Amino acid sequence: MQVADIMIHVNETLPDTERNALQERLRQVDGVIAPRFSEQKPHLLLVSYDSEVADSSRLLQQVESGGYNAQLVGM
Repeated sequence: MQVADIMIHVNETLPDTERNALQERLRQVDGVIAPRFSEQKPHLLLVSYDSEVADSSRLLQQVESGGYNAQLVGM
């Protein structure tokens, strides 16, 4: 297992229910270990994942498929 982290900036301001639903949807993706929004900066979504199973473009696509505008943030 190769653990990697990415940060995704979600442009929309999401209520807690939508943030929780998005985190849960990401948990269903093979290889995702821990998706979580930042408490201090709620537009930032940090995702830990197994890079041997998933990749950053797939995770970004999963966020965008929910109708959100988002970008990968360099770390």
